[in-house]
Amino acid sequence: MYPQVTPTRSKGMRWLYLAALLALFGIIAAACGDSSSDSVTPTTAAATEAPATETPATTAAPTTTAAAPDEAPATTQAPTTTTEAMLADGSNANFVSTQFVPVEEAAKLRSILAPGNLNFDGVEEGPTIAQILAGAGAIDVVGALHGTFPPLANNNALTNMIDVYDDLSADRSFAQSFVNAGLLGTDDFLAYVPWAQATYIMAAHTEALQYLPAGSDIDNLTWAEFADWCQAILDGEGRALCGLPHAGLFHRFLEGYMWPSFTGGMVSEFRSTAAHEMMEWARDSLWPTINPESINYSFMQEPLLAGDVWVGFDHVARLIDAFSEQPDSFVAFPTPSGPEGRGFMPVIVGLGIPADAPNPEEAAAVIEYLTRPDIQAQVLAELAFFPVVEGVDTSSLPAGVALEAEAVEKLANASDALPALLPIGLGERGGEINQIFRNAFDRIVLEGGDIATVLNEEGDALQTLMTEASAPCWAPDPASDGPCVVNPAP
Repeated sequence: MYPQVTPTRSKGMRWLYLAALLALFGIIAAACGDSSSDSVTPTTAAATEAPATETPATTAAPTTTAAAPDEAPATTQAPTTTTEAMLADGSNANFVSTQFVPVEEAAKLRSILAPGNLNFDGVEEGPTIAQILAGAGAIDVVGALHGTFPPLANNNALTNMIDVYDDLSADRSFAQSFVNAGLLGTDDFLAYVPWAQATYIMAAHTEALQYLPAGSDIDNLTWAEFADWCQAILDGEGRALCGLPHAGLFHRFLEGYMWPSFTGGMVSEFRSTAAHEMMEWARDSLWPTINPESINYSFMQEPLLAGDVWVGFDHVARLIDAFSEQPDSFVAFPTPSGPEGRGFMPVIVGLGIPADAPNPEEAAAVIEYLTRPDIQAQVLAELAFFPVVEGVDTSSLPAGVALEAEAVEKLANASDALPALLPIGLGERGGEINQIFRNAFDRIVLEGGDIATVLNEEGDALQTLMTEASAPCWAPDPASDGPCVVNPAP
């Protein structure tokens, strides 16, 4: 049986407890999945964005209620021990990551890696999965979202990381919920060692606070109140000052926030009556209050700092510059709720070693370095991804990071929190689900298409994807024994 590590809640570690809570919401039974597509890399409406790709058809990853596989995936190389890893410094490892790919983020990560004589290459998820599945034997360690790992594990393409994890646990403690996620529903196969965690929040300029609807609580807003707020700003300032990253991770806004909050599901309720009402609201009440330049926004921190947007939604890593550069000018707050709850997407990033890694000892050394508490603290401070180990000094967090941490805490503790996992089990077709959600929004809200017709057509495309990929449902949809079913239009 896989050893259990119980994280403790100590002074200065409150952030880890809160981050673990976020993960627990999204992991339920350790088989959660951060999708194939959710890096902090910019994307376009037609793109799949950095970690949003994959390749050969794969067996669907286990869902939160699925039974563990009959056998743990076989490995071709045993991971090294700490003693062996100490003889390697990681400098010869080919370390690739689907995260921190944008130029500025990559530069920050390289500066964190430099003291350890390490480096990395930013890659897209799909080609990377294809390369590993093809047995190229060229990658030593891969950093990626949770959802990247099930297709690899199901095809016996990963090393079991339990021994590496055990060695690391000798001098550091990981949040158990993140470790459970890496087990992919099994008891004894660890697909990855946790690396970092993040989510999405809201940001508002202090000048926008005067327009909050009377009686509303910024930490407990509904999406209807959010639209009313944006309308009040438009009326008061004469211009639309709310913004959404339509050229960025907008599909996550739709998959993890809109659909779950309004329908209670993501796939199964895609074309439900509630979805129809939601799209009508988005077209008639929300979008008219949104800055029309939103179709060009990839990172909301830029228009926020420029004053072109006063209120916006985005990934914490894409808001951090605004909070860091002008901490007294902005407030961070949880995403609003809808009729079915406060939909949100937890994001877990892991580090795995391909089964055919040419330098597994070097790979273990890279992972040892990246999970050191002091290195985790640097990733938090500079890249706004939350740590996964204890012992991180948070006594002097940068003001911007502290603002985000408070918003994450409030979101994690919301009584109506409704976790929506990043899509899993879609293999190289992970980007297709993103495009389906984008198509539905764009065709209805931007192009004026008939709501029922568009939802039905895109719902058919979604069902075809689920069926062909043999992808079971994931939270917030109920677990399924076979491919997830898109319920018929009412």
